Amino acid sequence: MTDSIRIAAWNVNSLKVRLPHVLRWLQDQEKAKKPIDALCLQELKLTDDKYPHQELEAAGYLSLVAGQKTYNGVAIIVRKSALAPIATNLETTFLKPIRNIPGNDDVQQRILAATVCFARTQPIRLVSAYFPNGQSPDSDKFAYKLNWLQALQNWLTQEVEQNPRLALLGDFNIAPADADVHDPKAWEGQNLVSPQERNAFQEILGLGLHDSFRMFEQAPKTFSWWDYRMMGFRRNAGMRIDHILLSDALKERCISSIVDKEPRTWEQPSDHAPIVANIQTSVRPYPDAI
Repeated sequence: MTDSIRIAAWNVNSLKVRLPHVLRWLQDQEKAKKPIDALCLQELKLTDDKYPHQELEAAGYLSLVAGQKTYNGVAIIVRKSALAPIATNLETTFLKPIRNIPGNDDVQQRILAATVCFARTQPIRLVSAYFPNGQSPDSDKFAYKLNWLQALQNWLTQEVEQNPRLALLGDFNIAPADADVHDPKAWEGQNLVSPQERNAFQEILGLGLHDSFRMFEQAPKTFSWWDYRMMGFRRNAGMRIDHILLSDALKERCISSIVDKEPRTWEQPSDHAPIVANIQTSVRPYPDAI
């Protein structure tokens, strides 16, 4: 007998504005009998005390949050009914939590990690990540991005070694290949597609992670982000910069990886669409190794 865990990521570009979209999307997935068991959010743009715990819990979800006023902010949301019996509160649901990259002195809230014990499988280490944008290759923000990417890689080296079942989900602000860009020539030499950023992406994969989307045959020009300007979404002038990377153990059980463009069609949408990976798991009684 088999079952599955569906994990997702979504840059909501302000949770205060997009909370109705998040709740609607989660409810739509439930109705379609494709519930989201874990959702990693980016760009919350609100502080921890403003986070809508009550609304999400009423909908059946618990959250771990690293908020920041106006900018950044990440969260991990899990479906209560998918959790193991030991997960009765935040402390027992989100094990070994880490906020920000250890040893990296940075006030920007971009990383949140926790081990989640699901009822139907062994625990999974989830990392919700919002990579810096970088602005342009000749800017200080780009130098910050490269330094941040190196710090992330150093930390992930240990995380992957210690957590064989690890998923890194979020807005990477990197289009790893020309196939992930609507017009590679127009973007040549710019931020998000530079050789330095793409090399960093490959080095992260080199730690033993896999781009779940590229594990499957996909329709050409499938993107996860479209600029609000110049009718970007209508023209499909987008980029695939949101990713779910899976460790070897999770790769072996991943049965699909998609971009769900539907929420991008809604009124006042985020400029990003949610992405989802489906992990097939053997049903077994808890406990398992943590």
